[in-house]
Formats: sequence, C-alpha cells, structure tokens
Amino acid sequence: MVKIRMQRMGAKKVPQYVIVATNESAARDGKFFDKLGFYFPKAPKKEDKLKVNLEKIQAWKAKGAQCSLTVEQLLKTIKA
Repeated sequence: MVKIRMQRMGAKKVPQYVIVATNESAARDGKFFDKLGFYFPKAPKKEDKLKVNLEKIQAWKAKGAQCSLTVEQLLKTIKA
C-alpha cells in the first residue's frame, strides 16, 4: 500500500521534513515514489513552514494512497 508521510532531513535539533509518497513497508528515510512538499517547523515566517503540491496529493489519494496522521493534520491547517 502507498502511504503519504514525512521523511526527516536536516541536522540535529534543526528538523526539516519532505512529504513523500512511499511504500508502506519502506524505511522512514528510504526510497520513495514522489516528493509532494516540504515542512520546516522552525522556519521564521509562518508561510515558509509548509509548502505542498495539493494537486499531486489529490492524484496519489485518487490512486489509493493513504496519508499518515501527521500529514493529515498538516493538510487540515492549509484548508482551514
């Protein structure tokens, strides 16, 4: 099954995440199918914290992909 989840990047104490579509059984930082966006929780500006391609996410959901709980909560902040 395909999952839409976050892949951790960045240095120690400076988290940066890439939102990716990946196989459910793949490692957290392993191979992925497609990059869908970025999340920088420590960005100085609020508008720089989350950047996603909603069209790609909808396309993957149409193919049967499921979002992780964290990604689902982040997407709700965009829609609100």
